[in-house]
Parts: sequence; structure tokens; C-alpha cells
Amino acid sequence: MTESQTASDVLMIRPVRFCGNEQTAVSNRFQNLSVVESDVQVRARAEFDGLAAALKMAGVRVHCFDDTPEPHTPDSIFPNNWVSFHADGSTVLYPMLAPNRRLERRLDILESLSAQHRLQIRKTIDLTYREEEQKFLEGTGSLVLDRVNHLAYACLSPRTHLDVLGEFSQLLDYEVIAFDAKDSSGMPIYHTNVLLSIGRNYAVICSESIAESQRPAVVESLRATRHVVIDVTYRQMYAFAANILELGTQRGGSIVALSERAASVFTADQLEQLAALAGPLVKASIPTIETLGGGGVRCMLAEVHLPSGGTC
Repeated sequence: MTESQTASDVLMIRPVRFCGNEQTAVSNRFQNLSVVESDVQVRARAEFDGLAAALKMAGVRVHCFDDTPEPHTPDSIFPNNWVSFHADGSTVLYPMLAPNRRLERRLDILESLSAQHRLQIRKTIDLTYREEEQKFLEGTGSLVLDRVNHLAYACLSPRTHLDVLGEFSQLLDYEVIAFDAKDSSGMPIYHTNVLLSIGRNYAVICSESIAESQRPAVVESLRATRHVVIDVTYRQMYAFAANILELGTQRGGSIVALSERAASVFTADQLEQLAALAGPLVKASIPTIETLGGGGVRCMLAEVHLPSGGTC
């Protein structure tokens, strides 16, 4: 089935007890738990609401659900790691490394998308049994999907295992482009979506993070699929410059969702390129979420590509 690269619907989970997650900090070098802030939940809630409002104003349909106080899920604000939605009506549930992140999976949300929002879930693919094997694949954090060309880019890490990649590839008919990527300290980068973003016509990538022997093949694949490659540095990557997402709008056209911090580190030429290739830039300030959560705007959005059963 033909699938658009951009979704005009997104799933977001409003935080209830947001805080830095000690269970994820070992593998997520973008987190900084040493920063002490007061009113963390209040700040995170305000940042969340600001992003959701900006997207709605831009014409993106936002399906917001409140997190639950119990069980405590400090990273519930990042739903794209436990679920992905596809144009053929498939929904995929993913195996996650941190035990407290596995508690984020909520079937009631899937039921609501189907029953109340009239989006068709025709098949659920459950990969969560892989947690018993200690093999993980954390959704569209681990996977950056070129949905048009059915290519799945993935950097290997404790959160992204080749065996589960292979199963995803077979079940959803994607060709996997797996590679090794390390941060400036030589540690594996925890998620692919902090070093790579693929839109309809662009690819933002921190190519210097990819193993030198594998780098040309990854970049060539992006260019061969007619993406303009916008290369960012380690410094820009650490500011979540590659953790951005092109989205469609209900009015037609597209926008690029990104954080104020990410926008601030792009060069003027890069910002001009992005706007020309993908449309207006929709920015939100989310410093608390970025610092303590170790994820950016893209991490907060699970694109909903499901077919519609009617008008909501």
C-alpha cells in the first residue's frame, strides 16, 4: 500500500508525573539528571501544552490523552517509542529496554482512537514478547522510516537489536539500513531519531556520528531516494537539530515541528532550506523535557497514519 511520508494526525500523551528517568539515563546521553529544577511537572505540562497548541494552530490534528498517575511512567510523554501506526491499518507495539517504560503501553488509547476518533486499526503486531529475550526495538525512536520507499534506518544500540529489526522488516515489508553511530565520547547513540530525520524532500543527518565505513552508504541511500541532505554537527545534534518531524496539515501542505533549541542551532541557510523543502517551521520551547527527558519534539509525537473511518 502506498503511504505518505507525512501524517496530519499525531498522538500525544500529556504528562502527569514527569521527571527524569533514572532507568533510561544509562543509555541516553542526551539526558541530564544533574540539573535541579523546581516545579518540574508544572514546567513539563506547560511545555507540552505549548507544543500541542502550536501544532493545532498550524493545522495538525492532535489526539491528546492524559497520562495516568499510577503506575508512574516518567517518560510517557514520548509515545512514539511504544507504538507506531501505518496506512494499511497496522499498529505495532514495541519491546522497550527500561521496565518502567513498558508500563506506558495502553490499549485503552488504541481503543479510543478506533471508537471515538474513528481511525481504523485493522491489525496489531505485538513485538513485546522480545523483552523476555532482552532484545529491544523502541518504535520510531529506534527506527527512522522512509515510508514512501519502505526503508527503515536504524543505528544499533542497547535499545535497537538486529533480530527485532529483522522481524519488523519481514512483517511490514521494509528494507532495513542498519549502522553503528556513536556520540562525541564514543558511546552508542541511543536512538536513531536524534541523529536522523527524513521528510518528503529532505534528510537532516549528523553524518559524523555514523561509523566511517558505513557513512557513505547511508548518505547515498538518502540521496538516491531524492532527499536533499542537510548535514548537522555533533553540537547541533546535541541540541536536537535532527530530532524534528515534517507533518501534513488538515489544510493541505506541510510544516516542520521542532524545538526552539533546535531551531536556534541551525544556520540561516539550513533554516531556509528546511522551509523551502518542507514548509513553515512550527517551534515550541521545551527545555525541561529536553534536559530531563533526553528527547525532543519528534520524540513527543507518534504519527497516526491509520486510515480514517469518517470525520471526527
